[in-house]
Amino acid sequence: MAIYHKKIAIISVVLIALIPESALARDIIVHAGHLIDGYSNAERDIVSIVIHDDRIVSIQPGFIEAPGAEIIDLSHETVLPGLIDCHDHLTYGLDTPIVWQFTTRTPYDELMSGVANARKTLMAGFTSVRDVGGYTPVVIALKKAIATGKVDGPRLWVSGGIIGPSGGHGDMRNGFDPMLTKPEWVEGVVDSPYDAIRVVRERHMMGADLIKIAPSGGISTDSDDPDAQLMTDDEIKAVVDAAHTLHMKVAAHAHGRQAIEHASKLGVDSIEHGTLADEGSYKIMKANGTWLVPTLSVGAVETELARTRPELFSRSAVAKVLQIAPLMSRNLSNAYKAGVKIAFGTDTGISPHGQNAREFNLLVKAGVTPMDAIKSATSAAAELIGDPQDIGSVQPGHYADLIATKNNPLDDITELERVSFVMKGGVRFK
Repeated sequence: MAIYHKKIAIISVVLIALIPESALARDIIVHAGHLIDGYSNAERDIVSIVIHDDRIVSIQPGFIEAPGAEIIDLSHETVLPGLIDCHDHLTYGLDTPIVWQFTTRTPYDELMSGVANARKTLMAGFTSVRDVGGYTPVVIALKKAIATGKVDGPRLWVSGGIIGPSGGHGDMRNGFDPMLTKPEWVEGVVDSPYDAIRVVRERHMMGADLIKIAPSGGISTDSDDPDAQLMTDDEIKAVVDAAHTLHMKVAAHAHGRQAIEHASKLGVDSIEHGTLADEGSYKIMKANGTWLVPTLSVGAVETELARTRPELFSRSAVAKVLQIAPLMSRNLSNAYKAGVKIAFGTDTGISPHGQNAREFNLLVKAGVTPMDAIKSATSAAAELIGDPQDIGSVQPGHYADLIATKNNPLDDITELERVSFVMKGGVRFK
């Protein structure tokens, strides 16, 4: 009988060893010297964050311990929720001229870039990301690989390719010989409400989480006018109605005032960039509950690159960058003062991957308080994404997505560029 029990014990140990670590029940207690919880305006000092598996169970005063629980000592650091970037392009990278990338990179190249960039982004403290523009099958495959643990990266909400009109910001044929084309260049091109409805439904069928449209022209693309509304109201409304019916949110790339105001009135959930908005635009956005994702990083990076490396862009794009991009900071400052809802986004992919947190300093320089800047990338971003019950704050029931900095980012917001600890879903990555 003793031999029998010994065999059973050995078999049990072997079976447990074969179970992935993420599948085992785990209890963790994080001792936080300071806690910025992401939703309130008050800091808390000397608290314990109690975690079971991938969720936060409670936040207790003092540094507590419990039998069998792993203790993570961050007693001299500031702990925050995992950060959220609402405007990223994980499969993009502006390291060579855009024309070269469009004509030499395959979807396989984009996927491999996405794998590397996803890890960089996670290690920078961003545990959730809204990817709003990439070849649809590629970004959906990347999302699935991260969700199943095959690839390290942030949780993804993906739109797939941008939906827009022929010759607009989402039409990647702009500036090329008309004989040249690739499926990914035209997957989102629509020229009627019926086209728009069909593409929205296809995206939902493929596994996209939200829809990205381009009602105005862009800056870095060739020849399209950022101040012009290039999608019709009927096309915009068709997208919004079809997407909302399928419980998908709609992000609208819009620089020009008319495109911003019409898109807001027609029900889009967020305006990306919003560069040429004015007081009237802010009133419309507030009345319709429309979020602004200001992407100051891309404005700063593109302006510098247009001056120092103009060969990366087309001639028309360089002119647009130098005219429009410097206005982004002023627009954000005015929108914030007007009370428009602000969610954090960087347009990383034009700006460098893994440097997403530089956006915080740009927000603060534009007049946003450090606490509001942090909340724009935590609870506010979670609300825009549509998952405030899981991400964006440190409170019971939420995912155990935590980061830490050596010093308090409320004293120096650039501390968020030097994250020393990253946990996603109760698993330490840094």
